[in-house]
Amino acid sequence: MSSPVWQTTRFGIDLAQPRIMGIVNVTPDSFSDGGDLAHAPQAIAHAESLLKAGAHILDVGGESTRPGAVPVSATVEWARIEPVINAALSWQVPISVDTYKPEIMQRALDLGVDIVNDVWALRRHDAMGLSAEDVVAAHPSCGVCLMHMHLEPSTMQVAPMTGDAVTQVRDFLKSRVDVLLGRGVDTQRLVLDYGIGFGKTVEQNCDLLARQQELLALGLPVLAGWSRKSTLGKITGHDTPKDRVSASLAAALMAVERGARVVRVHDVQATADALKVWQAVVSQTHGQSR
Repeated sequence: MSSPVWQTTRFGIDLAQPRIMGIVNVTPDSFSDGGDLAHAPQAIAHAESLLKAGAHILDVGGESTRPGAVPVSATVEWARIEPVINAALSWQVPISVDTYKPEIMQRALDLGVDIVNDVWALRRHDAMGLSAEDVVAAHPSCGVCLMHMHLEPSTMQVAPMTGDAVTQVRDFLKSRVDVLLGRGVDTQRLVLDYGIGFGKTVEQNCDLLARQQELLALGLPVLAGWSRKSTLGKITGHDTPKDRVSASLAAALMAVERGARVVRVHDVQATADALKVWQAVVSQTHGQSR
């Protein structure tokens, strides 16, 4: 795939080089940084710091989807993220909303948000029958990240997937892409996330990274979301998510090396530095081959 562009509401994001999506969790219970940014002023300041550290995209979320997370109402979720989104939209950088609720997507897009990042891959409806799929299909240009999740947050790690995860994830994502293409959504608006930690075992998560090329065969850019995930904790023995930075960098670099175009991370500066080293080596290698 040469020089792909991720078309979003306001920006065509050039994916010729890997892009960093910085995580802004405006929640009291996220698995890694729950409570750190539970109030808008803290979240806005953090978002600004992520941009200064090298983030290319900001992903704002108001509901945790960690294993066992308790859902919150759309009213609560919107109250958490609205002031952050309003502030971030003035910074002239792509803003993503991390939500599965159609009504939140609609409100965010009405404000001018660029990307919908949905762990349910646009499969949910609201109480009035409006579907996430309807919201995105009705928008002329917003970007979309479709993620694979086995079951739902409250049960996904109680009964994780069985069998070949790569084939199942690929087939699921292809089916969701086909649905959106049938609704008139252009392929340039779509990015795929294989959903590390969302109902998969450690072995399955590692297999998804090792065989990431099989997902790229769908012909769309891949976003990798390994940052501080529990799989990395089980591999390294670090129970505290904030102690998994080094492991997160290793996974992000392996994902990029295997073709991922976007990495969604908590630790933006460390990731940016690691990617600079990777890019310098790649540039040198390409220069020698000419």
